[in-house]
Amino acid sequence: MEPWQWPEEVWRERVGKVRAGRSLKPAAWKDGRRCAVALSFDSDHETNELRDGGRSIGRMSQGEYGSRVGVPRILDLLGRTGVPATFFVPAVSALLHPDEQRRVVAEGHEIGLHGWIHELNTAVPAEAERDLHFRAADTLERITGVRPVGMRTPSWDFSDATLQIERELGLLYDSSLMADDDPYEIVEAGEPTGMVELPVEWIRDDAVYFNMNRFQALRPYTDPETVLSIFRREFDRAHAEGGLFLLTMHPHVITYRSRFFILEELISHIQAKGDAWFATHADIARFALEAG
Repeated sequence: MEPWQWPEEVWRERVGKVRAGRSLKPAAWKDGRRCAVALSFDSDHETNELRDGGRSIGRMSQGEYGSRVGVPRILDLLGRTGVPATFFVPAVSALLHPDEQRRVVAEGHEIGLHGWIHELNTAVPAEAERDLHFRAADTLERITGVRPVGMRTPSWDFSDATLQIERELGLLYDSSLMADDDPYEIVEAGEPTGMVELPVEWIRDDAVYFNMNRFQALRPYTDPETVLSIFRREFDRAHAEGGLFLLTMHPHVITYRSRFFILEELISHIQAKGDAWFATHADIARFALEAG
């Protein structure tokens, strides 16, 4: 049947599969801080090309830039400013760059799940998706010594099976969905799950402003000053509302010399407020769940 022919139970079942439950936005954040700030970096590296079966040496070298230049540049800035962050890492990226992941954890940051090879969850059978996520969790734990407690699905692609797999993994939180600005409890088929959602949005993602594909019509480009303004305005409204500011970035996108000032100036702007709590995704999720 065409969607316009569906009986009510069909579209209600689809809509009700995964929903936003109770808000987990606390009355105040840790130590009475006005808002929470979650900076995240998706360390896709070479998997952006590998996941589609690609063999482009050029695109893989762009991914290598993320590890060779991007992550060290980010970690140096986070160290200078005393800011913790979360890095979502495909298992293949971790296997290609294990010392990078060990440095991330050694410097007090979090590593979260981001698929096996940055695969699209909706493009693989449920059983294969489960195997990939469990293997990814085992791989990250073996490399870093810490088992991940959160997941950001690759490309924020969420299948009918993803939430159940996350629950089997015993995860604290997900950060792939978009039903709110602030943390909420995920509901599955009408039942609260106890899992925290830390919502993302394309507006707060560096890739949509800068990515391009030489062989397709993908040529978006936004002036870096404009991107800084967008991110700053997103933070300022989160601060005014006492909410969560969550930003998604990519080491192979944000760290070029003409763009890195975006992150530098944004951190400076946030710290100048004097009452924002920078924390990993895991720490924010724990606090929100306990406060809620």
